[in-house]
Amino acid sequence: MASTLGATHRWVNWGGNQRCAPAEVVSPASEAELSEVVRAAARSGQTVKPVGSGHSFTDIATTSGVQVRLDRHDRVLDVDRQSMRVRVQSGITINQLCRELADVGLALPNLGDVGYQTISGAISTGTHGTGARYRGIAEQVVGVSLVIGDGTVVNASADEEPEIWSVARVGLGALGILSTVTLQCVPAFNMHAVEAPMRMDDVLGRLDELVDGNDHFEFYWVPHTRWALTKANNHTDEAPRGMGRARELYERVLLENVAFGAACRIGRRRPSLIPKLATAVPSSGTRDFVRRSDQVFTTPRLVHFCEMEYAIPRGEAATALDRLTKMVDERGLLVSFPVEVRFTAADEIPLSTANGRESCYIAVHMYRGTPYDQYFRAVEEIMWSLGGRPHWGKLHYQTAATLAPRYPDWERFQSVRRKLDPDGRFANAYTDRVLGAL
Repeated sequence: MASTLGATHRWVNWGGNQRCAPAEVVSPASEAELSEVVRAAARSGQTVKPVGSGHSFTDIATTSGVQVRLDRHDRVLDVDRQSMRVRVQSGITINQLCRELADVGLALPNLGDVGYQTISGAISTGTHGTGARYRGIAEQVVGVSLVIGDGTVVNASADEEPEIWSVARVGLGALGILSTVTLQCVPAFNMHAVEAPMRMDDVLGRLDELVDGNDHFEFYWVPHTRWALTKANNHTDEAPRGMGRARELYERVLLENVAFGAACRIGRRRPSLIPKLATAVPSSGTRDFVRRSDQVFTTPRLVHFCEMEYAIPRGEAATALDRLTKMVDERGLLVSFPVEVRFTAADEIPLSTANGRESCYIAVHMYRGTPYDQYFRAVEEIMWSLGGRPHWGKLHYQTAATLAPRYPDWERFQSVRRKLDPDGRFANAYTDRVLGAL
């Protein structure tokens, strides 16, 4: 097992807004090594925090104790083609997992848009994707092995330790360290993607039709305009077409990342130019193509940013967006990033943001290094008033006292947490703030 102790360590997350200096950094490659890391930390009284790709914008992964990097714990361990279940180590990235699944004719039914996340990070923070008939990635988890506070390993599923399994699917890293995850897959499939600009008024006027009439629908409102960029993705038996490698490099890399990144940098230096720059975003035209499902779900993210996202009841979507668009204009805020809007079915996971209700997710972003506090607080005020729940891996200003009433199964989670980690081995400032101190 790779380990560095006593050296000076510095860790920065993907968004550049979270930093920490762990006392020790370890990179286990097996469950036995992972278990020994926690046992050793327990003997020395240290806290432990796993970290994957660092895509969370909160301080969920920060620590002054032992940082467990999962980059060597990243293999597919078992594939059962008959049941279409796959068991993987927790540090595998979604991109790597999807490539290996495709090789054996399998796929995940729903994904978010970030492929370089680790599967454990996506599960633990409630990453959800979009689709009115689909649930988040955590709902695809049928089994876990979890290294708990004393270093022992607990295996949990619907049949074995069902309460732990239910809770640990969105565990915030507060219950233990996910070692392996067993996922329910589906046969590999292609998706027909149509990406097109649409007037915002038309989107809101046809919202239920668009959400319910497509397998996976989302859109981006472009601040300072009345335009939205829509994405309608549907399962298809068609062969891949319409997006060759050259065009993909031009549109997905050059336009969506290089050119957009340059516009963000200009806007950061000259904020007064942001409204003018925004008018160019909806001019990209319509794209119509068929690709392998994960290649449609995920997109390159080369422009770094900070993000807040709230889940609200689906029926409040139009109200929230109307208030948001008015707020940006009335307060004179200058926002260079589009506002992302997605939808999912309800689920029953205790700390899932979709627990018990169909949900609309509204995400706001600010370019890396640009002040975001005023904008994010104003957005949160709107979302909170509509019953919102903040994404666990994205910025917000709530605490355990305010969050607990929003989750009917809050105490179920806390009961399992006290059982698995009574000494706070996996606690940090984040868990103390959003879950309460043990």
